Amino acid sequence: MKLLMISGDRSILQRKQGAFWYTLQELRKHFDQIDVITPQIIIPRLKGESKSKAGESALIGGSVFFHPCPNRLLRQPRWIVKKGKELIKAFGHDVMTVHEYPPFYNGIGAKKLAKKMNIPYALEVHHIVGYPKAVTTSERIGKMTSKSYFPRAAKSATAIRVVNKEVGGKLLTWGVPKSKINLVPSFYLDGDILTTDHAPPVIYDVVFCGRLVPNKGLENLILAVSKLSNVRLAVIGSGPELLNHEKLVSKLGLDNLVTFLGWLPTQETVVGALLSSRIFVMPSQSEGGPRSLLEAMAVEMPVITTPVGVAPEIIEDGVNGIMTNGEPDDMAEKIKSLLADEKLRKKMGKEAGKIMDIYERKALVKMYADFLKGLA
Repeated sequence: MKLLMISGDRSILQRKQGAFWYTLQELRKHFDQIDVITPQIIIPRLKGESKSKAGESALIGGSVFFHPCPNRLLRQPRWIVKKGKELIKAFGHDVMTVHEYPPFYNGIGAKKLAKKMNIPYALEVHHIVGYPKAVTTSERIGKMTSKSYFPRAAKSATAIRVVNKEVGGKLLTWGVPKSKINLVPSFYLDGDILTTDHAPPVIYDVVFCGRLVPNKGLENLILAVSKLSNVRLAVIGSGPELLNHEKLVSKLGLDNLVTFLGWLPTQETVVGALLSSRIFVMPSQSEGGPRSLLEAMAVEMPVITTPVGVAPEIIEDGVNGIMTNGEPDDMAEKIKSLLADEKLRKKMGKEAGKIMDIYERKALVKMYADFLKGLA
C-alpha cells in the first residue's frame, strides 16, 4: 500500500533528525512507499549530489520520497494538485494524509487533488493555533479562521485526525461531525532512546525544550527564574524569538545562570541535555502535544507544566507532575518548592516514567498506519 503525505514539515530536507524523521522511520515499515509533498525550501545538498536529487530523494531507507514546491508558499495549493496528480498516476497511491493549519494551503490543495483523483484523505489537526490562549495577533487570526474553516473542510475530508482530546472537543463545538473525528495520538516514545542508562552529570536546575516562538511561554519562565536565587536554566531549541530571549536574560542579569543550548541534532543528544537538569518546565500557552513534555516524563524527570495540549489528560497534579498557570510568580513558587524536595522529585519522576506504557512508539505508529489504511 502507498501513502501520499501533504506536510509543511521540511526538517528532514534540512538534514534534521527531529520528531518527523523518527515518525517516518517507523511509519515506512507499514507502507510500500511514502511520498511527501512539502513547501519550498533551499535544500543543503550533500557532496556530489545534484540539485534534482536533493529535491526528490529517499532520505529514509529508500522508501520515503520528498517533493518540495519549486515556488513560493502562495503557489503551494497548485503544486499539491500538480505534483499529487503526477505521483498518483505514476504509483497509484491508496490514501492521502494532510497536516493542516493556517493558512490552510495544504487542505485547499488536497481537497482539489482528492476530487480530481478520487483518493480518500485524512485532515490531521495536531494543534489549533491560539488555543486555548492566543499570544500574538497572528495566533488570534489563526484561531478565528480555524473556527470557520475546519467545519467546512471536514465535509470533503474522509476523516479528521486529532492527537488529543482537547482538540477533538473544540472541533466538536465548532460543528465538525463526531463521526469524522478520530483520536489517534502522535506522541511516539522510543524506549531504546528515552533511557536513563547513560545520564550525564546534573549541572542545571531547570530545563526547557521547544521551538522559540511566543506561544511557548519561555519569557515567563525566564522571569520566574529571575525571582529565584541561583537557579540555573538550560534552554534547548532555536527559533525567531531567540534574540529577544537573550536580550531579556541580559537585562535581568542572568547571563551566568541561563544557557541557550540551541537546536540539538538528534533525539539522543536532546535526552542527554534533559537529564543534565533536575526538573523540566513547560510554560506553553497553547500546544498540540508537546512531545518534549512526554519525553521528559519518559526519562523519569519531575515536570511542571501548563494545562495545555495533552497535559490535562496525562498529568495527575502532585503525583506524576505539577500544574502551573504559566505566570512567573506561580512558576517560581513551584520551581522553588520542587527543587527543595529531592525525595518528591524522585517519587514524581518514577510516576512520570509510566508514560512509556501509554505512548510506546511502535504500537502507536501501527495504530496510525492502520487508521490511514482503513480509509482506503
